[in-house]
Amino acid sequence: MPGATLSRWTMSYFAAALICLIAGLAMTASGFGYPSVPMNDPASLVVVHLIAIGWLAQLFAGSLLQFVPVIASRQLRSPHLALPILLSAMAGLLLLLTGFMGLADVAPLWTWMLPAGGILLTCSFTSLCWTVVGTLLPARPYTLPAKFVILGCLPLIGAALVGLLFTLPLSGLTGDPYLIDLVLAAGPSHAYLGLVGWMTITAIGVSYRLLAMFLLSPEKTRRTSRTVGWLMAGALAVVICGIVLDGTGSPAGWPLPAAIAAAGLAVLLYALDIRWIYRERKRKAVELNVIASLVAVGMLVACFVLFAASILIGNLAGMVMPVAYLFVFGWLTGLGLGQLYKIVAFMTWLEFYGPVLGRMAVPRVQELVNERRGAIWFSLYFGATAAATVALILDMPDMFRWITIAQLAAVGALVFEFVQTRRLAMAPAATRLPAGIAARRLFLPSFNGRSS
Repeated sequence: MPGATLSRWTMSYFAAALICLIAGLAMTASGFGYPSVPMNDPASLVVVHLIAIGWLAQLFAGSLLQFVPVIASRQLRSPHLALPILLSAMAGLLLLLTGFMGLADVAPLWTWMLPAGGILLTCSFTSLCWTVVGTLLPARPYTLPAKFVILGCLPLIGAALVGLLFTLPLSGLTGDPYLIDLVLAAGPSHAYLGLVGWMTITAIGVSYRLLAMFLLSPEKTRRTSRTVGWLMAGALAVVICGIVLDGTGSPAGWPLPAAIAAAGLAVLLYALDIRWIYRERKRKAVELNVIASLVAVGMLVACFVLFAASILIGNLAGMVMPVAYLFVFGWLTGLGLGQLYKIVAFMTWLEFYGPVLGRMAVPRVQELVNERRGAIWFSLYFGATAAATVALILDMPDMFRWITIAQLAAVGALVFEFVQTRRLAMAPAATRLPAGIAARRLFLPSFNGRSS
């Protein structure tokens, strides 16, 4: 693909993200955090933020740095910020986790740790939005994916700022009644801004482009696609109003359920769009990354079906955590792992074979992976995720922890597949480059002239 560019630090983002995912699953399997203790316990907050910020946020940040220039058809704005964004995010996460460990009496507690972590994370996410939005805004007319990505940046900043406000009373630096009430009531809304507001909106927008590209389907903006965007934007406005009310000490009970209902309707329309993209495809042989993405979309729909069912049977409180688990690990993590399977192979091909294209025989991107073996690990992962959700619904914490071991094994196997792809271990012998070339750049950047 002559003329294509690589983001220098995207592989480093992916490596950091996968380490955090493995660590989070290992902690859960060992009995640390939820469901051994309540979700608002500091030990649970360690695992939650390790997955949300360490795994998902770094996965999305690295992906955006690579694909926003593709969406905008222009060079990335301030590409030199990529490394500081990653370093400040990981440093902020480390301080945040250490602070939660202190609150859980697992480590010494210094009052400055939580606010310092919140400040670093806010600076990191603000810089990411500066880079992403600054690249997209001049690229008129805006494509549908660009609109979704820009919209998703707003709740990212909101989630970071609300999280920073949370750290002040949690660390004991202030006893302000408004902030205390905010911590007590706005936790679910804070999670909504990050998981639904930023990640889901961004994932929906980018998937419109990626799935159409991978399936060779028409890239057409449908009325339902626009409606998805408006529903998500309206839901965000409602959640932000709810957060403001939460700090008054008399929080309204309707904003978050209303936002979830609007998001649920948007998800159903999104699923119809994905069905249309799939039916209109010109590529009849569907690759593994697309199959995994479609399963993840199915689990996203299942989340809102379970949520609606819990309301009808009057068991909303008992279903919140199982639905949240399926949302994080079935939808966001499933989609992320599925797309990583293709992204790592594509970026590896572009990095190592792009410079020699036309001068030697090169493999196809699909020849850098072993889909038959990968399908086993994705089946294990999605099966274990569904089983873990059922275990939470049935209130079987011991069974849940055993099942997360299967999840951990599947993720570990997929990480091994990614490493093998980066090492060109599965490339045909006739086209394989010397092993030392790939080994030197497993997850660190390539500084050749084609990287941005």
